Amino acid sequence: MTMQTIELTAVMLLASFAIVMVVMPRFIEKLKKRGTVATDQYKRDSRKIPTWGGVAILAVVFLLFGIATLLEYLPAPFSVPIRVTGVDWAILVVAGLFGAFGLVDDFVDVGRPVKILMLFFFSYRLIFAIGSTIVTIPFIGSFDFGAYYLFLIVPIYVLVAANLVNMHSGFNGLASGLSGIVLAFLLVKFILTGYDGVFVLSCLTGATVGFLWYNWYPARIFMANIGSLSLGAAIGAAIVVSGFLVSGFIMLIPHTINFLMYVYWRLMHKLHPEDWRWSIEKFGKVRGDGTLGVPNPLTLKWVLPYYFRMTEKQAVLAMYALTLPFCIIGLFIPY
Repeated sequence: MTMQTIELTAVMLLASFAIVMVVMPRFIEKLKKRGTVATDQYKRDSRKIPTWGGVAILAVVFLLFGIATLLEYLPAPFSVPIRVTGVDWAILVVAGLFGAFGLVDDFVDVGRPVKILMLFFFSYRLIFAIGSTIVTIPFIGSFDFGAYYLFLIVPIYVLVAANLVNMHSGFNGLASGLSGIVLAFLLVKFILTGYDGVFVLSCLTGATVGFLWYNWYPARIFMANIGSLSLGAAIGAAIVVSGFLVSGFIMLIPHTINFLMYVYWRLMHKLHPEDWRWSIEKFGKVRGDGTLGVPNPLTLKWVLPYYFRMTEKQAVLAMYALTLPFCIIGLFIPY
């Protein structure tokens, strides 16, 4: 860790945050005029909220990459030594591809098989940025998976991470806030260990936190699939290029639990379709006192509101509190 790395991180965090904060109000107005809106299911008035906020996050990060490249290659004495590595570009390209697919998915239902196949191959750009195929598992040992790591483990890990983030959403500020937390801890881990990728993680973290300002309750914009898939892919990509598979898995344990709960729900519904307890409900409702009324405790964000009277804001803060300890543990796991 060098002082230059810390300074670059601070500048990129502030720059991405500031740009998103400045452009987002205008972007929201444009989306409203175009009618690019979605219903906020957890508001009693069923208000229409602009969506596709993930476009702004990616656009700001790509803009900063372009500016950094320009400054780096200006003729002396005007050049600025900003170190944007191949790893940074690889992570951004993968995040951009997943985000672009998320945008298409909002328009066209391409089907689950096609979706899985395309997203699987989107991660292959990372192969050229990975320096080691050794995976260390605590208390067990280290294993060199070779080509299996590059062509199987990497794309599956990124695909799963992207979908975990995409699924653990639904409340104002939930997906963006949790993504910001995980990205921030990955950024700190990269700085402490000296891995390449600090630039892209700095930009993504700052932009995501800036977006959260407008996505927090009551949300003024949603990020849609383009946002959740791109941030999830960036998280997965950062984990696999650094080899932090175990610590990354620990950081995403709440997301994984949410996924397993959903799988159990779908399985029970298939086995007992006549039982109302397992009926598939995508959204809950808001009671007269402003607390959430959820149909079951079968997704992580619904567990506490099902047993206790909680507002949407309180439920989101509870999910933040649940994720933080796992991110702290993951930060100190060296694998």
